[in-house]
Amino acid sequence: MASLKKVLSKVVTHSRSSSKSSSLQNAPNGNAPPVANGKTDPVANGNAEKLMISTADDTNAGNSAAQEQQKAEDHDLPRPRSLADGHKMSFTEMKEERRADREVHDDEEYRARKARMKKAHDEDPLRDNWGDLDPNTPQPRLERPVDNLRDIPHKNEGDSVVFRARVHHIRPLGTKIVFIILRHQFMTVQGVLTEEPGRVSQIMVRWAEGLTRETIVLVRGVVQRPPPDQEEVHSTSIHEYEIKICQLHVIASPSVNLPFQVEDVSRPKEYYDRADAQFSRVGERTRLDNRVLDLRSPASQSIFRIHAGVCDFFRTFLTEKGFIEIHSPKLQGSATESGAAVFKVDYFRRPAYLAQSPQLAKQMCIAADMERVFEIGAVFRAENSNTHRHLTEFTGLDLEMAIDSDYHEVMDLLDDLLKHMFKGLQSKFRDEIETVKKYYPHEDLVVLDETPRIKFAEGIRMLNESGWTEEDGRQLSEHEDLSTRAEQRLGQLVREKYGADFYIIDKFPLEVRPFYTMPDPENPKTCNSYDFFVRGEEILSGGQRIHTAPFLEERMKEAGIDPDTMKEYVDGFRWGCPPHGGGGVGLERIVMLFLKLGNIRWSSLFPRDPRSFPIHAVDQAEAALAAANSLILHGPESPTFQAGKKHGELPPLENLIAKYGDATNTSWVDPAWTIWRDKATGAAVGYIPQDGFAVTFGNPLCALDQIPRVVKAYLAHLHEEGLKPVWCCVDRATERYLAEELGWGAVIAVAEERINPTEVDPAETDKTVRRKIHRAEREGVKIVECGLDMDDRTRQMLEQRCKEWEQARRGTQIHLTGVRPFDDMQHRKYFYVIDKDGKPCAMVVLAQLSPKHGFQIKWALEFPGAPLGAIEYILTYVIKKLGDAGVKTATFGAGATGKLQAVDNVHGFRVKTLEKAYNGLSTTFNLSGKGDFRSKFGTWRDPLYICYPKGGLGMKGIEAIMTMLQKPK
Repeated sequence: MASLKKVLSKVVTHSRSSSKSSSLQNAPNGNAPPVANGKTDPVANGNAEKLMISTADDTNAGNSAAQEQQKAEDHDLPRPRSLADGHKMSFTEMKEERRADREVHDDEEYRARKARMKKAHDEDPLRDNWGDLDPNTPQPRLERPVDNLRDIPHKNEGDSVVFRARVHHIRPLGTKIVFIILRHQFMTVQGVLTEEPGRVSQIMVRWAEGLTRETIVLVRGVVQRPPPDQEEVHSTSIHEYEIKICQLHVIASPSVNLPFQVEDVSRPKEYYDRADAQFSRVGERTRLDNRVLDLRSPASQSIFRIHAGVCDFFRTFLTEKGFIEIHSPKLQGSATESGAAVFKVDYFRRPAYLAQSPQLAKQMCIAADMERVFEIGAVFRAENSNTHRHLTEFTGLDLEMAIDSDYHEVMDLLDDLLKHMFKGLQSKFRDEIETVKKYYPHEDLVVLDETPRIKFAEGIRMLNESGWTEEDGRQLSEHEDLSTRAEQRLGQLVREKYGADFYIIDKFPLEVRPFYTMPDPENPKTCNSYDFFVRGEEILSGGQRIHTAPFLEERMKEAGIDPDTMKEYVDGFRWGCPPHGGGGVGLERIVMLFLKLGNIRWSSLFPRDPRSFPIHAVDQAEAALAAANSLILHGPESPTFQAGKKHGELPPLENLIAKYGDATNTSWVDPAWTIWRDKATGAAVGYIPQDGFAVTFGNPLCALDQIPRVVKAYLAHLHEEGLKPVWCCVDRATERYLAEELGWGAVIAVAEERINPTEVDPAETDKTVRRKIHRAEREGVKIVECGLDMDDRTRQMLEQRCKEWEQARRGTQIHLTGVRPFDDMQHRKYFYVIDKDGKPCAMVVLAQLSPKHGFQIKWALEFPGAPLGAIEYILTYVIKKLGDAGVKTATFGAGATGKLQAVDNVHGFRVKTLEKAYNGLSTTFNLSGKGDFRSKFGTWRDPLYICYPKGGLGMKGIEAIMTMLQKPK
């Protein structure tokens, strides 16, 4: 691979005149580029050659005007100086100069081409058969209803069709024929446009070649079979027929460049799994960030047809059983069920909450003698859970019914309902299911006529007898809830024993259920409640409810709820309420598990999770964060200088970290790092030279609008030093500049593991953490806090314990810094645990970051011989202390992701090479091990980027990074 020096030398040898004569970039499929307003370029049949029509597809090339304007606003880049003044331009300046020249040249060419093409279209005698429909001119009504692509397989050869579709892919074959893959929802068909005297002109064929993908077209044609000497069309969902196109008109076309092609998210999974795969895989974050485009894929179209089918089966079944559909309010005056997982809103200067379920409203309807009710509606959960199966807003399918004699009446009805739903989906939506399987391979859900029903205690015995243990080696108890891992293992055991994917667990422990659950009269430690499971994951939870007011109020008080705060709810029981029960299922979760999508976000139309909305840099919000952070620790901060203004000494590195830094930047205080300083602004960048590379980690320490200037100056420094840059663990702002402005490649293999301390409570949400905390408390441990006031004796004692911890470590260590907890103490806060003998057994060190990023849990060390649970005990204490102070963001630091994800300027074979290298390293060094532990504390992953110039991350670059990380520090 070419080094950065070679790339730079090639750029320098190019003259400015060559950049001015540059033409449009070529793209893979060889189609003609769209013009600026999104319309295609028609030309006349007789003038096709002399007009020199380009056939390059510019769908993915360059940037839209809106994108360029946004970059200018974000970075405020100055226009570079020309070479005429004697200044030798840098690589970046030359790139910007060429881009500006190219924009002027392209604009002039576009105007000339537009005029030529209009003339050519007007001169074509067959022009009525093709072209753009004027959106401002009323069109005559079609003489017949449009056809649906789903009906084409049922047509006869020779039938005429009229339909609307999107251009999915274009493949020209010479100058007289073009194949167009047309897509409507989850169906695709091949269209063939061939020059035919008196019907289809050659210029119409050439025009069609230039249609932009995702253009909406109106097609008139004839159904035909592929020629006898050709095979069926395997690249479309309709194989046996194709459409001979007679007329083709553009209804609408994209007016900007697309962030990705729908074709790239529409290929079956097997295409990417091939050893010789050359396709570019679109990353999950890119797809979700551009959800409307992603929803056009056949898989998404099929998923949401099934999505609608679930609601239809649910509603129809219950209506036939005498249920009434209700719509309960989503704004409530008190927190329902539990105050820990609700969204608070300002309701005309009074507190209100978004309903976390319709549970209380359903029960109130039963008290109102409605007897049988159901609801399909929004549910809100303020849980900071960034898992594959949690959302903060989803659609709940809930029901409640009066009981005649036994709560199993409700369980039986729910069982019949779900079996009816699953079997109905498998019958009515078979085409959609088969479409989804191409992209999310899975076997059909196995649903038995008689659903396996297992008591909770029996399930625990099955797990214990199989050898299953929790992380601490302890067998499961019949009086504690199942962890997610235990649920999944039990699902495997049920599949092995019963051959079923759908089953029920009954009689849960009372203490793990809500306050309104009816205890089992025969065993007060259990209750009349149940969960329904699909593929080892819970989809529905329900049971019998308490219906007598005195008992309900007693249970509410035991749960710490004042009945008077929920008077409207409790009054229904005080006035008399029949026995009743019910359950609720999440629509998105049931679709995810039915289709085995692996991530609930694919079954949510516009998914909402704790990371859904962008964080905007609002001064007031940042000031509030800083105020909360200062209650914990407030070391000195220093801003950078404004370039061109007089200034004194450069600000201390440690103070810059407290002003602008994230977790990775805190490593730079280690002596192993080389710190480059920008003399004009005082900004800093940390790197370690390794085998000819400058292995750089972390964002530049500077203001956001200074990033372009600082990055350019830093790269110029590396060029002078003869070092090739590889830049790891940067955020989106820095990655955007490197990728979009400098053309660097970018991948995601690392993520910041953040928490919101005000929203997480590990002791409440994770049963394993809770057990370990109780164990540590029984051992008599105590927590001590200190900062700069730490005495010498304590410091020496902790330093000795840190040495013992290092000596006890095994295997190769991957790290950015050594264990140096007492560097930069003015920006550190210390917590340590002592056992009953007064010996330190665990320590947590907080590092102050920028107000935006809060704090890093820089070190969390459990020393040799510590009581079980000591580290969970102190971490939970520290997180709670941060939350109580109002600190809304903290991080454990960067951790490896489960897989490498290409983001910008990385395609084809390069992706496969990097994925293979990363997967090998991840397995060898267990890179995701820390993340598994940290996830117990409610972490969510904020992606960080690894960026590199073209040709800058071959095996040598990867080896340089790994060698640097393994170096002693």
